[in-house]
Amino acid sequence: MKAVFLEYDTISNGDLDISALAASVRDLQLVSSSETGTAERIREADIVLLNTLKFPRELMQRAPQLKLLAVAGTGTDNIDLFAAKDLGIGVCNVRGYCTVSVVQHVWGLILNLTQHLSEYSRLSGDGSWAAGEPLMELRHPIRELNGRTFGVVGWGALGSGAARVAEAFGMRVVIANHRGASPSPDRVDLQALLGMSDIVSLHCPLNDSTRGLIGAHELALMKPDALLINTARGALVDGHALAAALKAGRLGGAGIDVLPHEPPPHDDPLLDPKIPNLIVTPHVAWAAREARQRCLDEITANIKDFIGGGRRSRIV
Repeated sequence: MKAVFLEYDTISNGDLDISALAASVRDLQLVSSSETGTAERIREADIVLLNTLKFPRELMQRAPQLKLLAVAGTGTDNIDLFAAKDLGIGVCNVRGYCTVSVVQHVWGLILNLTQHLSEYSRLSGDGSWAAGEPLMELRHPIRELNGRTFGVVGWGALGSGAARVAEAFGMRVVIANHRGASPSPDRVDLQALLGMSDIVSLHCPLNDSTRGLIGAHELALMKPDALLINTARGALVDGHALAAALKAGRLGGAGIDVLPHEPPPHDDPLLDPKIPNLIVTPHVAWAAREARQRCLDEITANIKDFIGGGRRSRIV
């Protein structure tokens, strides 16, 4: 089978071992995200591999031999799944490949915000430390995590993984009930969780019930020194409300790895450099080399299984 890997450079800068993938198909073509002519490149492809590229019905119809779309990630909202089903094109994704990487990023954000690493690094570099400025060490308040409360919204592999690290720091973990679901005795409603947590970490999917999950009302329920961490989906959080809360000092800080539109427009409210105690990273929580290699290996396993007549990790 002929396979075309579109936007391959979005998962590899040449640091991944692609030999197993190449051996699994007759012909493998790697295409960078800057290369044009997608329709022509996939015209004779049996399998198309992609990451975030939009793949509508019109593009599928330009590839009459297309049998499988293999996504290098979990989300498939960039693919017209209804069209794929209508046209008899399989769609598979990869799950769980980046849990360790994302959890590590979550705690990188938390520790940076808690210890004010960026701010104190600047004080070392701008001469403040060398000048012996009085009370420099207390300019940005540092607090211990031990004994505080870690609130998790979304209790899957990522949420539970982040919670295990919280417990290692001596934190108490509380878990939010699923929105609209029957209350669980070992969980609390979101509003209660927001009020009791010192750190709230979002790990839930984006759907009709979670879109705008954290807005002005929810932020007002949080402690004024609490942290909000979002490595899940950007549209879970109202960016304007979060920016306003941080500017007004009604929230201790936020670590954000995802925005509603990516790449974001220049006027996204969370890109304002004047917002205090905010760290925004460009959706890189998943990007550890080991995680990307696992993703590639899982894609290879999905393709081998498909060629053998299986339905491994199939969405459609």
